Amino acid sequence: MEFSKAGMELLKTSEGFRGRTYLDLNGLATIGFGHRQMHPNSFPDGVTEPLAEHILSCDVDDAEGAVERLVKVPLTQGQFDALVDFVFNLGAGRLESSTLLKDLNSGLYEAAGRQLLTWDHAAGREIAALKARRGAEFDLWRGSAT
Repeated sequence: MEFSKAGMELLKTSEGFRGRTYLDLNGLATIGFGHRQMHPNSFPDGVTEPLAEHILSCDVDDAEGAVERLVKVPLTQGQFDALVDFVFNLGAGRLESSTLLKDLNSGLYEAAGRQLLTWDHAAGREIAALKARRGAEFDLWRGSAT
């Protein structure tokens, strides 16, 4: 399964494009469309939007692979898209250790989907942008995204 246009639109809208390095909500160096910079990958002169699109494509491939590796039950396109966005944003490790994944792999699709909504905090506080993103993922999950 591949990340859909609807999933990509959610991701790009949620992340936005920044051509220069910035610190995300957790204080981590980030650039482009939410790409976390780790040594030795750095962009002292910033990135163009086409380069950021290429980096994003690679990051999405990684997130897709993690979802395919971790999820043991069939998914709809919307569920897959929601999980890829979740993994892109929070990392595969968060999904791997989550109640969301446990519920999902037990066939509890509705409970798993509702777990998305609980991941709206950063640095110990609720973040409106994360609340909106998780709500949009939940809409994808339920197949009601517009």
